[in-house]
Amino acid sequence: MADTTITHWIDGKPHERAAERHGEVFNPATGEVQARVAFASPGVVDEAVEAAVRAAETWRSVSIARRTKILFAFRQLVDKHQHELARMLTLEHGKVTADALGEVNRGLEVIEFACGIADLAKGEYSENVSTEVDSYSIRQPLGVVAGITPFNFPAMVPMWMYPIALACGNTFILKPSERDPSAANFCARLLADAGLPPGVFNVVHGDKVCVDRLLEHPRVAAISFVGSPPIARYIYETGTRHGKRVQALGGAKNHMIVLPDADMELAADAAVSAGYGSAGERCMAISVVVAVGSAADKLVPLMKQRIAGLKIGDGLEPGSEMGPLINRAHRDKVAGYVDRGIAEGATLVADGRGLSVAGRPGGFFLGPCLFDHVQPSMSIYQDEIFGPVLSMTRAASYDEAIRLVNTNPYANGVALFTNDGGAARKFQHEVEVGMVGINVPIPVPMAYYSFGGWKASLFGDHHIYGRDGVHFYTRTKAITSRWPDPRHRGVDLGFPQNR
Repeated sequence: MADTTITHWIDGKPHERAAERHGEVFNPATGEVQARVAFASPGVVDEAVEAAVRAAETWRSVSIARRTKILFAFRQLVDKHQHELARMLTLEHGKVTADALGEVNRGLEVIEFACGIADLAKGEYSENVSTEVDSYSIRQPLGVVAGITPFNFPAMVPMWMYPIALACGNTFILKPSERDPSAANFCARLLADAGLPPGVFNVVHGDKVCVDRLLEHPRVAAISFVGSPPIARYIYETGTRHGKRVQALGGAKNHMIVLPDADMELAADAAVSAGYGSAGERCMAISVVVAVGSAADKLVPLMKQRIAGLKIGDGLEPGSEMGPLINRAHRDKVAGYVDRGIAEGATLVADGRGLSVAGRPGGFFLGPCLFDHVQPSMSIYQDEIFGPVLSMTRAASYDEAIRLVNTNPYANGVALFTNDGGAARKFQHEVEVGMVGINVPIPVPMAYYSFGGWKASLFGDHHIYGRDGVHFYTRTKAITSRWPDPRHRGVDLGFPQNR
């Protein structure tokens, strides 16, 4: 076991007190433990909250000009160190270098969006709502807010949260996944280098003990969460019961409908890319292809051909297109779904269970698996597998295909592949899913829109980042005023400045 211990970041510096409990951080490509991560006790969480409370007293009054200057500097530092950050992601998560760099750059987009907070957080003003009476609204920060984030995007998903929260004048506590924790600390140090005052951004590592203390702490005003469906529900119910504002993004079973008129080469490329990228460990991964009419017979051989050409290996190795899964337990769980799919009667077209990666006998690898003739009653159709297992379901008509999507309890993302503009317009109007792609397999919105699903994919009223993020991290105050005797402030010939 490596001697490296990853600790918390509290009040602008690494936490020095020894932890009572630790977790192991693996290199998924080798199966070896490469570090230990300290688990926060309730007392350590309290230290982080106290630091954030102290910092909030002054940070909320820091000018917008100063806040955005810090965020601009942070953006430059993340861009400068993106390869170093991407390497951390590959070493702890397993995703290939190109995927890791893509994650960092999608996070950068939200930082850039937050740099425009001066325009995004403006209120409204109405003059003379009554005689010499004006009304206006302002948006103010909540105070101390927290983010609980998943293992699959250890840099990007936190960046969906804290840049906007900080720009709005809140202080932030991040509880990243204990499976790949280094990116959070690295970004905390970059924020400090950018000029962020101590206590404004804090990181605590841990498990349910740490999470529960954040959910219960009376000084934490809001919780943002991305993760599995049962935990999302738990976060939402526990947080709201303790009086917090909560956005909890949960499960997904993303469908990709392919109509018979679609460009089948394009559809096959998209299905394989979106199904097996990052080893399927994406909440926006395509996990079910719904082939309408004759589309399946055309698609299956094209997809099988592409799967056979994929290079699976260590994410740091040049040319690797898909890396390992996050740990051995998850790899075995995903492989178990393949066993179950066979037992339930689906046709296994591509079997990745026997994959062997040269030089990496202990790695948590599972090759791409493709099922055909999958029925909605099967567990591989119903459950979010979160691995490189793609199901093909056949539908006789468009109506049958969209009914499959709209009756599914999850409604995170969906895609339609067609060359018929009328069908596409009908689909985007009728489909009951939060994020829709037309000939785009992974329709993750840009930072100036918002990310979020419907139904069991989201608990709470706000999507994440975009204007929804600004609204989530602020509250509106409406003011009605009358000034019958204006005061004169004298002459000032100085050039107006932001202070």
